[in-house]
Amino acid sequence: MNEKLRVLTGITTTGIPHLGNYAGAIRPAIEASRNPNIESFLFLADYHALIKCREPKVIQESARSIAATWLAFGLDPKDVTFYRQSDVPEITELKWILSTITAKGLLNRAHAYKATVQENISDNSSDPDRGIDMGLFEYPVLMAADILLFNGQQIPVGKDQIQHIEMARDIAKRFNYIYGDTFSLPEALITEDALILPGLDGRKMSKSYGNTIPLFESEKKLKKLINKIKTNSLEPGEPKDADGCSLFAIFTAFATKKEQAALKKQYEEGIAWGDVKKILFEYLNDELKDNRTEYEKFLSDPAELNKILTLGALKAKETAVPFLTEIRQKIGIGSLC
Repeated sequence: MNEKLRVLTGITTTGIPHLGNYAGAIRPAIEASRNPNIESFLFLADYHALIKCREPKVIQESARSIAATWLAFGLDPKDVTFYRQSDVPEITELKWILSTITAKGLLNRAHAYKATVQENISDNSSDPDRGIDMGLFEYPVLMAADILLFNGQQIPVGKDQIQHIEMARDIAKRFNYIYGDTFSLPEALITEDALILPGLDGRKMSKSYGNTIPLFESEKKLKKLINKIKTNSLEPGEPKDADGCSLFAIFTAFATKKEQAALKKQYEEGIAWGDVKKILFEYLNDELKDNRTEYEKFLSDPAELNKILTLGALKAKETAVPFLTEIRQKIGIGSLC
């Protein structure tokens, strides 16, 4: 039995990493990967990306950018298993095996599927399943395969993803009931103090809202984006509340407690919004400049990224291949000897 706690994290390749991704997922995962009691599996979920994106160049550029970002922040491929989902075909084989024992009723209850059906009904569509493909419908099964093939014990996810972990547990229990004890039951890891950063418009920073600040924008673009962040109409000299302010929330994700207290005091003294934006830009630019250099170095060398991910896939297969062989034998399609 593996003595280390196995933590598995997937990153969908549909966009360029932004400040919110770093604060909420990238930094915590890298910190966890340095814990000697944790065995980290980190992967680029490019098959999942096909459900959301039909633009091959976007998916490819996103995969390069995400891989370069993680490495630029110090992820050490020797300490983790860092791979691309599509480089481990055992995942999709297990996905099919799991789909044969997964009840349609379970998938009918998936939030994303139900939301799309409800939208069709609200639009008075004659077909509640209009526009729904099997990728969307079976998304939870592929996610279960991602997790169960490596017997992931803890899966860091946002609250909107908890249901998928619960479904993976249900699928694992069903398989274990039919074929005998095989899979451990994963648990969702929800970090209550995980940072959720606001975007340019004050809503949660998200690609779907188009309000993100990419991590490694040039100085000029970074400054321009920070200047776009929405603030209220309070004039210079008027006391301002740092709590609930998007600028301060982003600053908090990077600054020390002492630096946060100093800026909060300036809010109380009536600092101008333009000055807050200047402080935030200069702080972020200085904080990220070394990582930006590393990022650009990796991004300019896709062959090196491929090499790292290929080696990571080989490492992942050291776990996946023998385990899938065991699973195949259990379900009766293994060796005839």
